[in-house]
Amino acid sequence: MSSIAVINAGSSSIKFAVFQAASSPTLLLRGQIEGIGTAPSAKLSDQAGNLLVEEIFKTKNFDHDAATQAMMRIGAQGLEGRDISAVGHRVVHGGAEYSAPVLLTNQVIEKLATLIPLAPLHQPHNLAPIRAIRTSHPNLPQVACFDTAFHRSQPPLAQAFAIPRKYSQEGIRRYGFHGISYEYVTGRIKSLVPEIANGRVILAHLGNGASLCAAKDGRSIASTMGFTAVDGLMMGTRCGALDPGVLIHLIDHYGLNARELEDFIYRKSGLLGVSGISSDMRALRASTDPAAKEAIALFVYRIVREIGSLAAALGGLDAIVFTAGIGENDAATRAEVANGCAWLDLSLDEAANRQAATRISTPDSRVAAFVIPTNEELEIATCTFEITRGMCNR
Repeated sequence: MSSIAVINAGSSSIKFAVFQAASSPTLLLRGQIEGIGTAPSAKLSDQAGNLLVEEIFKTKNFDHDAATQAMMRIGAQGLEGRDISAVGHRVVHGGAEYSAPVLLTNQVIEKLATLIPLAPLHQPHNLAPIRAIRTSHPNLPQVACFDTAFHRSQPPLAQAFAIPRKYSQEGIRRYGFHGISYEYVTGRIKSLVPEIANGRVILAHLGNGASLCAAKDGRSIASTMGFTAVDGLMMGTRCGALDPGVLIHLIDHYGLNARELEDFIYRKSGLLGVSGISSDMRALRASTDPAAKEAIALFVYRIVREIGSLAAALGGLDAIVFTAGIGENDAATRAEVANGCAWLDLSLDEAANRQAATRISTPDSRVAAFVIPTNEELEIATCTFEITRGMCNR
């Protein structure tokens, strides 16, 4: 029996999962290697969450290559003789060229490396395990699934910045992200609530990273994220939309350089920056500090305001779908967003919302609201199975 490995590599960790290779993949194992470059350790669990392997690494210079090899060795311990037939990767940036998952070749890998300047905090780490596996297992098929691909269906105007054309032609445009999540959720909409599948829907991916996507007929029309994954909504530690003049002011009056600005907008802002307490919504909900309440209020305000913008882009609105960590688990945030959207004639069923039912709006609500959990790993596993068997028609 063959299996598919799914890898999501970040700057200091590699998360991975193993699925049974099938048109409807079944989760077998899940693990992660953390502390790459500092104090690396690994855990492997079965599909029920039972810990199978735990290991601490004492090796010096433990980089992404070493982490990839350790991951493959540790993962094999839980496979019980099953082979890995293919590996699917989350790759943040596919640029303007890739609008669907793709089988990785040397040429494709080099093309993706040219996109590192567009996603310097993510792309190099996404590519590291791809290259390591290509070196150690050159005949093992690998597939890249892109966070940007879902948004390539947007009309040109929705992707454009009002900047000199020279820079637009060189790739500075709105790309949008969280596309793997949106691809999965739109697929679930077709099976769970087919009556809105071809409608005007706002998908709300609300987690430590947060964005909204306006979808029509299951295709992206507009997104709150733009050139980078820092634009749009306020997030856990990311500021979201920010007047560029603020950055110039920080340079002129506070002496911040490019890397310090990067740290400011990616790691020190958002819920953490406004509250001064935490980037975790659960901690802020539990806090009595007024700054925590202000951070939550700003988070909700930005969501509601952007929903209005995307409803305009869609020419109306039929439904809102909540997903990801906060969207799926925080009934209070869902209720506050729904209350802010009362002008759209959205009426919340409070009991259904508390239970995180699939439909959380009342039967007479003109705009419907739903909670649909996302599963990016499963989406990658499914795409990898289809691509390696020549079945993909995306």
